[in-house]
Amino acid sequence: MIDGTIPVTRSEILRLLVHAEFMPIAHRFRSAGLAVSVPAEGIMQIAPTLDLPTQAAVLISVGVHGDETAPIEMLAQLVDHLIADPHELKVNLMLVVGNPAAIAQGKRCIDVDMNRQFYSAQGDPGEMKNAVNKSTLEARRADIIMRSTAEFFSAACAEKWHLDLHTAIRASLYPTFAVVPDLIAPSAKRALIGWLADAGLDAVVMNSTAASTYSSYSAKYCGAASSTLELGRIGVIGQNDLRLLAQPQAALLRLIHAEPLPDLGSRQAPPVFNVAQEMIKRSDAFTMAFDHSIPNFTAMQYGTVIAIDGALVYRVRHAEEWVLFPNPDVALGQRAGLMLVRQ
Repeated sequence: MIDGTIPVTRSEILRLLVHAEFMPIAHRFRSAGLAVSVPAEGIMQIAPTLDLPTQAAVLISVGVHGDETAPIEMLAQLVDHLIADPHELKVNLMLVVGNPAAIAQGKRCIDVDMNRQFYSAQGDPGEMKNAVNKSTLEARRADIIMRSTAEFFSAACAEKWHLDLHTAIRASLYPTFAVVPDLIAPSAKRALIGWLADAGLDAVVMNSTAASTYSSYSAKYCGAASSTLELGRIGVIGQNDLRLLAQPQAALLRLIHAEPLPDLGSRQAPPVFNVAQEMIKRSDAFTMAFDHSIPNFTAMQYGTVIAIDGALVYRVRHAEEWVLFPNPDVALGQRAGLMLVRQ
């Protein structure tokens, strides 16, 4: 440690991130001459210079679900790289550790799923269908994060990016994939999909349905090129094999270094899917018509029964649809899964 407060090892940085303690890290960047603020617990903003319109604004969030630990370790690596050479930062950067209380307990959430609590008070019914009492820990924390996010993106900048890093509960036929709000402006969407290809993502899902996720909020209300990235499976902190995530990690570094996207050459762009239908759990009678352990992106043929909710039967409507995030155990009124079609 330097001055008794400044972390210099990756393990110390990881410990601080797990506890959402940004002040010692902020002190290190301030000592290097960068502009730093910590507007709330687990939130830090870093700027290489005074805000300039030519600089991009990049938000990287982790830990919105407390048991999704690989992204926290990835963020520790990224912070370690920046501490080693802080002047390589060429963007206005905001880092968010989403749910510190759940991370501390190794749980997905304390009260409710935080990634269903990001909606505006003026949001449409589609966003607010999963709304809960604002007294829950996750709802209060989401409000804090939304305020900081809106303030961060309110400054003039050339581009706005938000990458919300997650890991999936279940196996997936595409181990890494991104869910992108389809309302993003076309030019920003092209740039984002290009970055996702550079990051080696196996698939991209364009979602046109209203949602109360963090990436949907930043896209709709802050104009950011936003995406929820699913980077493999849930794991125990300190035991994740980050070699499997080396390509997205390298792409993150190139993004905050403001490097141009490399020529993908002969590398194949990831397949792109659109959301064809959304299954909402409307009663306690809701059941899935297949095994609970079915992997994400399992293909199903026209007419196949997907789920039954009393008299309501969900079926495959196209020649072929792929299932994503099936979960019959969600609360009433929440999304129990998506069905996709390939572009």
